[in-house]
Amino acid sequence: MAHLRSLDLKGALTALVLAVLWGGNPVAVKIGLLGAPPLRLAWMRFVLGGLTILAYAWYTRRQGVLTVKRGEWGVIWSLGLLFTVQIGLMNIGINLTTAAHGSVLINSYAIHTVVLAHFFIPGDRMTRAKLGGVAMAYGGIVLLFARDFSFQSGTLLGDLVVAASALLLGERTVYMARAVQRLDPVKLLLGQAAIGSACFFLTSLWWEAAIPTHYTLSLATSLFYQGVIVAGFNFVVNAWLLQLYRPSALAACALTSPIWGVLLSAAIAGDTLTPTLVLSSLMVAAGIGIATWK
Repeated sequence: MAHLRSLDLKGALTALVLAVLWGGNPVAVKIGLLGAPPLRLAWMRFVLGGLTILAYAWYTRRQGVLTVKRGEWGVIWSLGLLFTVQIGLMNIGINLTTAAHGSVLINSYAIHTVVLAHFFIPGDRMTRAKLGGVAMAYGGIVLLFARDFSFQSGTLLGDLVVAASALLLGERTVYMARAVQRLDPVKLLLGQAAIGSACFFLTSLWWEAAIPTHYTLSLATSLFYQGVIVAGFNFVVNAWLLQLYRPSALAACALTSPIWGVLLSAAIAGDTLTPTLVLSSLMVAAGIGIATWK
């Protein structure tokens, strides 16, 4: 495995832009769910993301990404299925909770990344500072759950599902960091898009056949943001970053994502900025910052 380095200015600024764009993704998902059910929204997003990545592969003359060697299938299928389950849980969970809750919880993946990187990324060890940051971020998540921890809560089930999605996203980030050292990241992204599109299309066809799709400008905008901006542009650039920098270092720039997500949720989705929600997002952001600060 190639040596992964700490963030420089170029990497930090690039990762920060991705973090801002990623912060708006739960809001885009919430808006898209007004027009399409969760799994159908997912396969449409995967198709758009796959086409965007395919266009990038054509533009950069990466003809080899369409050829999969025998020893590469296992990694591609593992990442593809992991990513499919993660996105499915995220869409279903956000459908059952608010965009603001979804933003805080899905962005806790950065803390899961720090913990998992300790075990799976050489040289990316846990320190006392990282441990303190992890504890603070998890405290913010507990705070968010504690306020609504009741079986009568309207958001508890959705919060739990999104939290599970965040854990899988952290695992996928670490797995991806290892995989891109051996395989072209564009090939991995195309594989994930193909597997995800097929799985979600078939599952939606069976599970959501009776639910209509409302084709509106809001749905089209949501899909463009999720598919072209996040699943396409963001993931291509993120895969490039993972080839060069330590996953826990990249997680430092993700510390702004829950804050951006909460603010965008209030401004666009109309979610209420409660003191608990704001404090929880700040604790998650601060925890990520402490855990990944060099």
